[in-house]
Amino acid sequence: MGDRRTGSAVAAARPLLRHEDRHGGDAVAGAARRLWTSERACLGPASDSGLTAEVAELAQIAGWLLFDAGRQAAARRAFTDSRTLALRAGDARREWFALDMLAMHAVDGHRPDRALAVTEELLARPRVPPRVALLARVRQARALAQTGERARALTAMRRARGALQDSVALRDPAWTWWVDGTEVLGHEAEMLLDLDAPRAALPLFHALDQRVRATAPTGRIALHHAVAGLTAHIRAGAWPEAAPSLARAAHLLTDVTSTRSTTRLHGTLHALYRHAPTWLLHHARDTLHAAARPTPPPAPPGP
Repeated sequence: MGDRRTGSAVAAARPLLRHEDRHGGDAVAGAARRLWTSERACLGPASDSGLTAEVAELAQIAGWLLFDAGRQAAARRAFTDSRTLALRAGDARREWFALDMLAMHAVDGHRPDRALAVTEELLARPRVPPRVALLARVRQARALAQTGERARALTAMRRARGALQDSVALRDPAWTWWVDGTEVLGHEAEMLLDLDAPRAALPLFHALDQRVRATAPTGRIALHHAVAGLTAHIRAGAWPEAAPSLARAAHLLTDVTSTRSTTRLHGTLHALYRHAPTWLLHHARDTLHAAARPTPPPAPPGP
């Protein structure tokens, strides 16, 4: 009976993920957190491994949505609990995912020491699947860049990029389906920003923008990359190119509420208001005023 209940809870979380993909995580993070904590409370010392592993998955889903909603302390607790439960269940694949999410969280929060500790743990394990190791090297490269270790960061990213040429292995867990050239390109561009090389990052952001427009023209992913590209243009002082980037981000904001992206956008706009030419300041104010939205998109029915 317990397995069916939690399986139903995991199924209930799927619409929350779909909403986040389309509209951002702000409206659904609370529902995902409630699902996770309610099922977590039902676990006991004698709970079977299948049930425990499914609650680990619920914790990972909740962590991701909380992360996108900017609730970073709660997200880290969820990712940590996901790892704890995956270990208890003996589910290596879910533990790898939890570790990757913890490394991602640390990189995003500019805590490179914590990210490096996680990635080094992953890479030291025997027979880690290729795509999991690739992701660990991507996170490692980002963390090394944040510490200013340029040569080591570039080497780690080069190894990750090279591993993309390898075929997807049977040992790769299903959750690595999204680990592709676009994912690595985005992190490589961000790594160059971490290394304070925005001019070098611009061609990568331009290539990334073309890929994202072709595969995910709207939604949370599009907003995330639009804000990242705008950040690169402003840091590079590429003012003419910043204007269309700002317009795209503003347009996407009319349908996406992702505190993670909007927090970054606010910091980017602060830099714009300090350094941009007057014509771009007027353009920014007009564009953002036109894109203002009084209410967020409706969330799907929650539990």
